Amino acid sequence: MTDRSPLVSAQWLKDNLQAPDLRVIDASYFPAWTAASGAGKQAYDRGHIPGAVYFDIDEIADSNSELPHMLPDAVKFSSRVRKLGVGDGNRIVVYDANDFFASARVWWMFRAMGHEDVYVLDGGLRAWQAIEGELEDLPPVITGGRHFTPRVRADLLKSMDQVRAASKQKNAAILDARPAGRFSGSEKEPRPELKSGHIPGSANVPASKLVGADGKLAPKDELKALLDDYTSTAAIATCGSGVSAAVIALALAELGNWDAAIYDGSWSEWAASAENEIAVENA
Repeated sequence: MTDRSPLVSAQWLKDNLQAPDLRVIDASYFPAWTAASGAGKQAYDRGHIPGAVYFDIDEIADSNSELPHMLPDAVKFSSRVRKLGVGDGNRIVVYDANDFFASARVWWMFRAMGHEDVYVLDGGLRAWQAIEGELEDLPPVITGGRHFTPRVRADLLKSMDQVRAASKQKNAAILDARPAGRFSGSEKEPRPELKSGHIPGSANVPASKLVGADGKLAPKDELKALLDDYTSTAAIATCGSGVSAAVIALALAELGNWDAAIYDGSWSEWAASAENEIAVENA
C-alpha cells in the first residue's frame, strides 16, 4: 500500500494475508445477461482466497428500491458487513473473479460509508492464481466481528436530480462506463425495456478500456490518455446500473482524484424516466 493507490498487488496480499487486521472480500459478480443467477457465489464456492468472505451486491443492497443493487442505508450496510466479520480498524482488500466488475463497486460502497482503508486487488483472482496463490472452497469461520461505524459520504453518491442538474449546468463531468455502441444509441441495451443513448453532455469512457488484457487496471499513461481531463475536476461516473461506473471512480483515484461520485441509479433509472432527455449520436 504505497503511493496512495487504491490497489494492492497479489504479491502484497500473499505476503500480508495473515495480518490480524486484514479482511479479504470476494465480490465476484456476473451480470444476468452473461451468466446464470448466482454465478458469482458459485465462483466463490468453487475456490476463493483463504479467509475471504463473500459480498453479494444484490443482497447488501436497498431492498426497497426497484432498481438493481442500489446502495443500502447505513444501518443495513453496517449490519451486513459486521456479519462478514468486517468492522472498524480493519484493512480491507476486495477482489472478484470477473476483473474489476464488482470489486470496484464494493470498494466504492465502503468508501461511501466512510471507510477509507479499503483497496482492490489488482488483477483479481487471475492475478492471485498467477502467483500460485492458494485457494480454498470452504467458507471461513467468522468470529467476533467488530462494530462497523458508518460515516456516510453523501458527496460520493449522486441522485437523478443531481445528475439532471449537472447535465444542464455542466458543473461536473458525467462519465459513462458503458460500451460505445450503447452510449451512442447504435446498439441495444441488455435490459430490453430501456432505450440506448446517453445523458446529454456526458462523455463515454468504457470500463473495458480501463482494464488490460491481464485483468489489471491499465497503466497510468493509458489511464491518463482517457481520463486526464477529469483528474482535477468534479466527476460523476455512470453506467448501466452503478457497477462498472465504479471502475471509472477507481481509475480516477489511481490518478489522484479520490472524490469521483457515482450515479447509483445510472442508465436503469435515467432511461426509464420519461422526463429525461436521451441523447444519441448520428451514425
